[in-house]
Amino acid sequence: MKIWEDEKQCYIRAAMERNSAEANEHLKAELEKIDWSVLEHIERRETVNERGVFAPLEAVEISEIEERREEFYSIGRKAVSEGKVGAVLLAGGQGTRLGLDKPKGTLNIGIDRELYLFEQLIRNLMDVTDDVGAYVPLYIMTSNINDQDTKDFLEEHSYFGYPKEYVKFFIQEMEPACDYQGRVYMESDTKVAMSPNGNGGWFSSMVNAGLLSDIRERGIEWINVFAVDNCLQRIADPLFIGATIAGGCESGAKVVKKAAPDERVGVLCTEDGRPSIAEYYEMTEEMATARKENGDLLYGFGVILNYVFSEKKLEEIADARMPIHVVEKKIPYTDEAGNFVKPDASNGYKFETLVLDMVHMMSDCVPYEVDRNREFAPIKNLHGIDSLDSARELMRGCGIEL
Repeated sequence: MKIWEDEKQCYIRAAMERNSAEANEHLKAELEKIDWSVLEHIERRETVNERGVFAPLEAVEISEIEERREEFYSIGRKAVSEGKVGAVLLAGGQGTRLGLDKPKGTLNIGIDRELYLFEQLIRNLMDVTDDVGAYVPLYIMTSNINDQDTKDFLEEHSYFGYPKEYVKFFIQEMEPACDYQGRVYMESDTKVAMSPNGNGGWFSSMVNAGLLSDIRERGIEWINVFAVDNCLQRIADPLFIGATIAGGCESGAKVVKKAAPDERVGVLCTEDGRPSIAEYYEMTEEMATARKENGDLLYGFGVILNYVFSEKKLEEIADARMPIHVVEKKIPYTDEAGNFVKPDASNGYKFETLVLDMVHMMSDCVPYEVDRNREFAPIKNLHGIDSLDSARELMRGCGIEL
């Protein structure tokens, strides 16, 4: 049965009653492209969100990294110079919370000069490529909202000096949003309410965009994935890559020492014996405050959304399909009468894959500690914690001219 033939789907059917025949033909073509099997996950949403038994995971701390610097750097530099490392920038978001109705990466983070977030991230990557003498393929994940704006911006600025032939774009896949009864919302009479498939959907989006052949042709064995909002992070970092390879592991995660037990960051740990991430809201007070003999927090290393994964293992995960989380959200929609509604509270479900599941599907993961003052400056707000203000202060501390 076609989705629009299902009597339960009142929003779709109401929209089609208002549409012209021509508009409905276009809408039906769009509806047929959507994978409606995600709706089946509503019934098993509780089991997907259940967590196992957490246990602490020891990190490769800064002191050990300094002791083994030459070893890690040599291994990582070799991998980068031989073209075995690719980088994926997750840049699908808009800068709405920063007062910017454009891609977040186009934010000017400078003060006395123009310095864009994309520009700083590319500069961070070029610190490595200039040192190694080889370029790293950079794959940029956009969204259907900001794809063209992102491409136009980088083209206009000549990719800030990075060779265009080493940059490829792909759009993050979307999933339909629905109410609590599984009735799919309409954004307008001709458009289904869709939302991004979560931060764990980047690799499947790459595959479905046809980029797997490019990855294989280039001989990429390791992929460093990172988020757009952290302007200080090192990308394709030879030390990080080298530590992961030296540890014989399938993945690595950059982590920072938590500033306080209640800091709102996910913590790298194990879950039922495999690497995982415990979100801050999932941790009991006992877990959050437990300490080692030396006084450090037992669950003391927070993730910063900068990971390296074995490309071969990622392909296995893509074949196995990742768990889909059903998340309650506020979803704007067009009601049955044709009125646009912007809810004040959660009114339905979105469907997401999470990077924590990607980590959990690995056999092992190296928690690699970085100095938060030198590598962790997320820009999530204009002012306050994790803001443009705090990032600028940290950048100044690192000697970056603003």
